[in-house]
Amino acid sequence: MITGEIRSKIDRIWDTMWSGGISNPLSVIEQLTYLLFIKRLDELHTLREHKAARTGKPIEEPIFSSDQDVLRWSRFKETAPEQMFTTLRDGVFPFIKSLGRNGGDEGEGDSTYSHHMKDALFMMPTARVLANVVDQLDSIDMSDSDTKGDLYEYMLGKIASAGQNGQFRTPRHIIKLMVDMTAPTPKDMICDPACGTAGFLIAASEYLRDHHGDTIYKTEESRRKFNEGTFHGFDFDSTMLRIGSMNMLLHGVENPDIRYRDSLAESAKGDEEKYSLILANPPFAGSLDYESTAKDLQQIVKTKKTELLFLALFLRLLQPGGRAAVIVPDGVLFGSSNAHKTLRKILVEDQKLDAIISMPSGVFRPYAGVSTAILLFTKTNSGGTDNVWFYDMQADGFSLDDKRSSKPDKSDLPDVLTRWQNRSAEAERKRTDRSFFVSKDEIAGNEYDLSINRYKEVEYEVVEYDPPRVILERLATLEAEIAKGRATLEGLLE
Repeated sequence: MITGEIRSKIDRIWDTMWSGGISNPLSVIEQLTYLLFIKRLDELHTLREHKAARTGKPIEEPIFSSDQDVLRWSRFKETAPEQMFTTLRDGVFPFIKSLGRNGGDEGEGDSTYSHHMKDALFMMPTARVLANVVDQLDSIDMSDSDTKGDLYEYMLGKIASAGQNGQFRTPRHIIKLMVDMTAPTPKDMICDPACGTAGFLIAASEYLRDHHGDTIYKTEESRRKFNEGTFHGFDFDSTMLRIGSMNMLLHGVENPDIRYRDSLAESAKGDEEKYSLILANPPFAGSLDYESTAKDLQQIVKTKKTELLFLALFLRLLQPGGRAAVIVPDGVLFGSSNAHKTLRKILVEDQKLDAIISMPSGVFRPYAGVSTAILLFTKTNSGGTDNVWFYDMQADGFSLDDKRSSKPDKSDLPDVLTRWQNRSAEAERKRTDRSFFVSKDEIAGNEYDLSINRYKEVEYEVVEYDPPRVILERLATLEAEIAKGRATLEGLLE
């Protein structure tokens, strides 16, 4: 978690931009992201300079050429406000918009980053506001990836719309759990069809670096596959696409496939059965008209509900043998409509439903109090569900109120991962335990109800009370004592 000092710095920067005339919270975070990105580019270039100085070799893959030295954060931050404003507007901003472009003209060689950045706008209202923000940002150390990620999450958390459209702001510790449970490999093609700021894709890239770094960077071909062929994300918000692609670039993925697409409205043609791993927390707070929904999704399940349509989309995008870890509202697990039952039956009978992890309702506070679950399944098109693993998560390491204060000693996440990785030992667990298996036949017999409360058994402690006569005698004694005390008080008042 970020410290109180960094948090207060971001709050002051936010207030500076707000009072300077940038009133849209998304615009604030977009401009701050550009500046943090520019600062990080200079830090990376400085690291490569130091390495070159130690080895006596030329700088490897320099970000700035010698004639672009004035565009570096460490250089323009020392200039006067008016000059800094001009340098950023006319020099730095066109420079970052051109990053990843392979050649003079825009074309097929462009990276997705440069494609989304071409419409980015420099919106700093005055030189004074810019100089103030640059000065405050300069005091934040962005070299630590955890600090950077937490800081970014904190900024996202300040956007009021995050809780309304539901398209981003999944807690990072929940994302990490889902990535750890699916354990991506260098062979995977990973997709998030509602990627927002690309949190799932970034977490997957960090997992691959930590666990398969040697394989990823073994050859030029494997490095290219990691940077260009592994990560795929869709969104229909151009601001999110810019922030997401920039976020990926900051985290070391040079050219991910992040593109504009209304996942539920457009046909999956060209992407059917393409991906081996889907990680997602799709929007599930609305419904669409049949006319505005892709026909190939309606063929899987006839519904207007976005949460069901996204599940149908995941089944469409996954290749046979592909797996998914996605967040769904609890209503998906027990909804009684034909569409709900049909989709659950497909997951249990036609695919391989692996696990349901029930999460406490406070996980997404303060934006939403809805109860959710993590759904893990494998696409087989030929069944395979024998037993479904259920886990009743009670705590995630934070308080479940709107404050979401850190409580590291109260977290079930390590236990979830440990039990998941050792599921062979779960068969003997009772229904009163935190986790247990439920057979496919039992689930089918309950109309494919997947809510954990349907199967969990609650162990009640037997409480013995005194016989009524004893309780009445005790009451009589108390009343006598009260009457005696009252009489004493009345005597004192006479």
